[in-house]
Amino acid sequence: MKTNQNITEFKQKALHWANQFDVCCFLDSNQYKDPYSAYDFIIAADIQTELKCDSGNAFAQLKEFQTVNKQWLFGFLGYDLKNEIEDLQSNNNDHLNFPELYFFVPKYLIAVKEDRIEVLIGNESILNEILDYNPELKTEANSLTINQKLSKNQYIEKVESLKNHIIRGDIYEVNFCQEFFSEHAEINPVQTFEFLNKVSPTPFAGYFKAYNHYILSATPERFLCKRGSKLISQPIKGTARRSEDLGEDEEIKIRLRNDVKEQAENVMIVDLVRHDLTKSAVKGSVKVDELFGIYTFPQVHQMISTISCTLNPDVHFIDAIKNAFPMGSMTGAPKVKAMQLIEEYEATKRGIYSGSFGCINPNGNFDFNVVIRSILYNADNKYLSFQVGGAITYQCDAEKEYEECLLKASAILKVLGS
Repeated sequence: MKTNQNITEFKQKALHWANQFDVCCFLDSNQYKDPYSAYDFIIAADIQTELKCDSGNAFAQLKEFQTVNKQWLFGFLGYDLKNEIEDLQSNNNDHLNFPELYFFVPKYLIAVKEDRIEVLIGNESILNEILDYNPELKTEANSLTINQKLSKNQYIEKVESLKNHIIRGDIYEVNFCQEFFSEHAEINPVQTFEFLNKVSPTPFAGYFKAYNHYILSATPERFLCKRGSKLISQPIKGTARRSEDLGEDEEIKIRLRNDVKEQAENVMIVDLVRHDLTKSAVKGSVKVDELFGIYTFPQVHQMISTISCTLNPDVHFIDAIKNAFPMGSMTGAPKVKAMQLIEEYEATKRGIYSGSFGCINPNGNFDFNVVIRSILYNADNKYLSFQVGGAITYQCDAEKEYEECLLKASAILKVLGS
């Protein structure tokens, strides 16, 4: 249906309406023009059926679930599914306790494209229910005490140790992350997400509620998308701050575009993604559509490359997801050794952080983001967490990497009142 309804108001009401159910997922492009996005935003609520499992044979279970339910599926994939893909382990502390894989078929599904609201699953009457829905909006701001798992000195020592692995030739690059957390945290998840999405609107933002587990995401990164027979991945490597001075801001963008260190980080991950896509591609079809593209977001400029291929018709699309998982931008190169060092040097189990969430449509097209710049919350034990990290290379400066972490954390710290 075409509507004169204020779309911003409809979006808010629909999100609050969806949040009354045990499970819901909201994916928002925030009006970024992206040639691969099917909708401006989409909201899935309540469950017809669901799949929840940990690593072991999770991808096989997802494939079976999709075969039985050739419908819209929404879900998330935790980083630690790496353990069923490679001979790896995850033994670090985990206070969030998300399932490693969770998918559901929604009872209600509403999509919006260019101000046209469409009910994809459910009765049109739910639109009136949403328009009449008046959520209780609490106005008090968050004010949480945020702690860091690593001190600045510990972070720098670990970065220097990882650089020694590079010097020895163990790896070329590794994505090293640190956790910020709050215990006994009480937040209103949906309103906290709305504030985050306002402070830091990004093209792959989303809100995922699975019972008492919440993902509040302002991620700018796409992991993998399928449109027809085409697979597209858009890894981010390269970050620079914004400036309120327009001239200086433009200079910062140009410096990022021409920064040899940032280009080296980016091209290593492009090569890794090309390798991952080759496992699922028609021979000779993998190509780099854009190298070192500079994209601007409210807090940062980012260097983003786009790699695509034609999916081999003999490869199931869920195997294509598995073949590229976890995403190269959040691991490093060579991938398996980088993941071993991540396990050794990081202090926290990644869980859903640096995993992915998104949707699969009835035709097998899909779109999944990268869970970064995201608040993760367990409402049962009131543990709130977010992680930030960056690429460690031979040329990197540990002090500058630490500053980049704080830059990436800035929007979330603002939202949490810290």
